[in-house]
Amino acid sequence: MKRGVTPCSTALILVCLAFLSLMTVSCAGENSFYIQGDGAQKKELRKLFSLLNEYGPAGAQPDNVARFATARKIAALLVADERKALSASFLLDLSDPADEYAPWYLFSAAAAYESAGDLALAIPLYERLVKTQPDLLVEGNSLHYQALLRLVRSDAGPERKIEYYRDLIIRFPEAEDIGASHFLLAKEYEKTGQWREAMNSYAAYLPYFGTPVPGYPEALSYARQLLEFNASSKDWTYESLDALVEEIRKALTLGSARQLRRYASKAGFFAISWYQDSGMDANSKVAFDLGQFMQGRRIYASPAVHPMSGPYEAYLRTWGWTGRINVWYLYFRKINFPADPAVHGRWEWAGIYFGERMQ
Repeated sequence: MKRGVTPCSTALILVCLAFLSLMTVSCAGENSFYIQGDGAQKKELRKLFSLLNEYGPAGAQPDNVARFATARKIAALLVADERKALSASFLLDLSDPADEYAPWYLFSAAAAYESAGDLALAIPLYERLVKTQPDLLVEGNSLHYQALLRLVRSDAGPERKIEYYRDLIIRFPEAEDIGASHFLLAKEYEKTGQWREAMNSYAAYLPYFGTPVPGYPEALSYARQLLEFNASSKDWTYESLDALVEEIRKALTLGSARQLRRYASKAGFFAISWYQDSGMDANSKVAFDLGQFMQGRRIYASPAVHPMSGPYEAYLRTWGWTGRINVWYLYFRKINFPADPAVHGRWEWAGIYFGERMQ
C-alpha cells in the first residue's frame, strides 16, 4: 500500500522550517546591532561574525582559540571606528557564559569603556575581573596586574585604594613599580588616619629609593623625614612660636652653642643656602659645629620674625656669626604630624638659611 505524507508530518516539517528560519533571523538580528559603518566595514563585520558563530559553542566548528582571535578582530574594528561603547557591549556579551578567554573579554570591555570616558562602567568590570576571574597572560602581560594598575589610578576612595594597593603588592612583588606602590599605599593610609600602617608602608618603600613616584618628586625625602620624626623623642618642640623664639634669643645672647643645639630639631634639620632645596639636602645630623661660628660671642637677632613669615612657618634674621657668611636666617615651622596628637601643631626650629634672603 502506497503511503503519502500525512497532515501531521507536514505540520512537523513546517514547524521545523519555521524554527530554523526564526533562529537565522534571530542570529542575524543579534549581530546586526554591531554591524555598523560604511559598506566595506559592514561586509568585513558580517564575515567576522559569521566566523564567530561558526567557532562558538553551538557552531559548526567549536574552537575557543579561533573564536578568541575573531573576537579581537571585531573589537579592534569597532574601536578603530570610534565605537568604543559598542565594542565594550560586544565583549561583555562574550564573557558570559565564561570560557578560558572570559578574563580577556571582561578586561577589554572595561578598557573600552575607560577609553570612551565612562569610568563608572569600567571600574566595576575591573573589580569583577580581579575578584571573580582567573588571571590570564596575554602577550606576556597579566590581566589582573593591568586591571589593578587602572584601579589604583582611579578616583576611588582611600579605603578601596588601600585594598587595590595591598592586592597589587602581595600578588606582584616583583613588579618594577612596586616601590611606588608602597609609597602610594602609605599616602592612602594617611588619608584614613591609619598612621601605624602608613609608617610601615613608608619603611617598605625606602629600599626602592631610586623608583620614581608619580606626583611625588620628593617622595624619598618625605618618607625618610616622617620615619625619622616618628622614631624621635620630639622633646625639642614648643607649644608656641613666641616661646621657642624667646628661648633661642637667650641662647644667642649668651653665645651658648650648647644651649642653642637643644632647640634644634633632631629629625630633618637642615643648614643650606637660599639656592638649595631643603627637602633634598635635609639631614638630621648638622654637618658643622655651631660653636665654631659663635666662639662664645653674642649673636644678634631681629626684634621680630621676618614679614614673610606666616601661620605655618617663620624666619628670624640673625647676624654676628663668624666665617664667610655672618647673616643666618633661622627657619621655624609648625609641625604637621597627625600621627601624634601630642606634637601635632607645635613648633620646631627646623633649619638654617645662610646669607641674606633672596629677593
